[in-house]
Amino acid sequence: MSIVRRWKNPRYTNGFNLTLHEDLLELPMKWKKPRQIFPCSMSDIFHEDIPGNFIRKIFDTMNRCPQHTFIVLTKRADRMLELSPTLNWSDNIWLGITLEEARYADRIDHLKQTPASNKFVCAEPLLSDLGELDLTGIDWVVVGGESGKSFRPCKEEWVIHLRDQCKAQGVTFTFKQWGGKLRKRNGSLLQGKHYHEMPVSNQVKVFIGD
Repeated sequence: MSIVRRWKNPRYTNGFNLTLHEDLLELPMKWKKPRQIFPCSMSDIFHEDIPGNFIRKIFDTMNRCPQHTFIVLTKRADRMLELSPTLNWSDNIWLGITLEEARYADRIDHLKQTPASNKFVCAEPLLSDLGELDLTGIDWVVVGGESGKSFRPCKEEWVIHLRDQCKAQGVTFTFKQWGGKLRKRNGSLLQGKHYHEMPVSNQVKVFIGD
């Protein structure tokens, strides 16, 4: 809550409680210059308390703004799959699932079953080895360690295992950061090399940090 107070933004008067801002739905249509847009960056577009009709309105805006690239990232793969047949997955939408630990690997299977044209896995924060993954149909894997005072460590062998699987299966691999208390100082070198690759079809820069 202290973070919310520091922002002094009237849109966060409810703190981190779910709030729908219907007046912002058409804002991207006013931006003519192409942007990378992350809807619900501080929430989850498939949150169980967001009505399906509101989600369809968000997708309608994304469908009507082909000049922008929209990043849709969720942990709620069950609801994503349930609603996906009712949504229009235009080519400017990138759909991804968060995969922190091996026990959530079934989220990838849910992702594959959606009609989205562009699919990615965000293994951030990476909290365990993810085991052997079938990345068929996945365009991109983004990996990163956890940051902050109470960070949980990210082991090099976990990242290498993911990198090698991506290479073997022809999937674009991005390593964003090691994280930790000193995120910028720890950087993103993996075995002496930076892996800031992007999918060839799109330059999505929203995930790439220092």
